[in-house]
Amino acid sequence: MIESKRFGSKKALVDIDETICFYGAKRVYELATPNHDNIAKINQLYDEGWHITYWTGRGESSKRDLRDLTLQQLTSWGCKFHDLITGYCPNGGPTKPSFDLVIDDKAKRIEEL
Repeated sequence: MIESKRFGSKKALVDIDETICFYGAKRVYELATPNHDNIAKINQLYDEGWHITYWTGRGESSKRDLRDLTLQQLTSWGCKFHDLITGYCPNGGPTKPSFDLVIDDKAKRIEEL
């Protein structure tokens, strides 16, 4: 599926919203609907030995701690992963900033997997 040029453990950062879940007209995190096809693609990477980190901007703009909700959703959707980084961490841990575009030499759209 994907080959890594890294030595040792392969690592993937995966966005959540609009990547492994959908929304209606308005983005309400509590009402997110899982995209099981895309979740299966990420789970396959996990099964192939990739270290999966879900990295979401949830909570960054609102300063809401959405980690528990997000963990509950990932678990109920059957997501396999090692780590979760959210957009807001009240204890000052790592976070994901809000942005509109990612420019990176290793980026892939979920459709490319």
